Amino acid sequence: MSKRSKSLASIFAARPAEGELSADNAARVPRVSAGSVRSMKESFSQVERENEALRQSLAEGSQIVEVDPFLIDPSPFADRFPDDENSEAFEALKASIAENGQEIPVLLRVHPLDAARYQTAFGHRRVRAARALARPVRAVVRALDDEALAVAQGLENSARQDLTFIERAVFAARLEDSGRSRHVIQQALSVDKAEASKLIAIARGVPERVLRHVGRAPKIGRGRWLALAEALKDPQARARIERRMADLDRVPAESDARFTALLAAASATKAAPPTERSVIAHSGRRIASLIAGDRDARFVIDRDLGPSFAEFLAARLPALYEDYTARMGEGPEQE
Repeated sequence: MSKRSKSLASIFAARPAEGELSADNAARVPRVSAGSVRSMKESFSQVERENEALRQSLAEGSQIVEVDPFLIDPSPFADRFPDDENSEAFEALKASIAENGQEIPVLLRVHPLDAARYQTAFGHRRVRAARALARPVRAVVRALDDEALAVAQGLENSARQDLTFIERAVFAARLEDSGRSRHVIQQALSVDKAEASKLIAIARGVPERVLRHVGRAPKIGRGRWLALAEALKDPQARARIERRMADLDRVPAESDARFTALLAAASATKAAPPTERSVIAHSGRRIASLIAGDRDARFVIDRDLGPSFAEFLAARLPALYEDYTARMGEGPEQE
């Protein structure tokens, strides 16, 4: 059994306090899957391996109760972005529970502010699926303080392949905002001190409005999120992103495409304005202006010289060009 499996099993294996659960809900061994939706299997291959450890611990004595899903509130430490509930993976989970039942129980605690309600530590989507299907949630209820809740929730996160980088980063920042220590954050996310710091720094470097606009961005990893956070330090980049978000709101795009568009806007460099200088004859007379930009340069001959001087200059440009290329070919030390 892996270290993570043992950690998950220890959460479920401990018996709840006497009298906390109904005696009518004796321990039951969850049914072996009779078949599941293909997309769910693909999304949860990793967590299924962890579930073997949970099944074993439940079979060894943990009691399971059935709880009204409408009495269950989410964890105070939100990890997923709102658009996840409408994702294909969530629909696949609902379909599997509707067909096969809820095979793996969730982990709950009694709500610290309302003894008649619960909070989810483990199995948030299963609770939402049960609510959508109007069926009871099979659960283990344990006494957990906030730190134990955060660690239990993080262990579930670590076992899930589809929790995106930015969701992990925001989860870490929310834990810190709630007063949890960096040590607890490291435990919850199964990361070292340096990685925890990077996650939190990136989450704090991207404004909440931008995070909500982009969403989960499942294909976007640390490198590009870091690039966006760095670019957003520039006020002009933030202004460009605000304008780009307004454009994207009119033409909805999927999450990864929204991120790519915003990163491009943040990283765009505005062309420098053209420079202008006067061209003065040896006599001191101003004869033209040289206007040079990033892409081209042009002469504007003074109006009082008329088109005749322009024709004169044009006739001599080929020779001037040959002289220029010859000089350039001699090397900079000869100039």
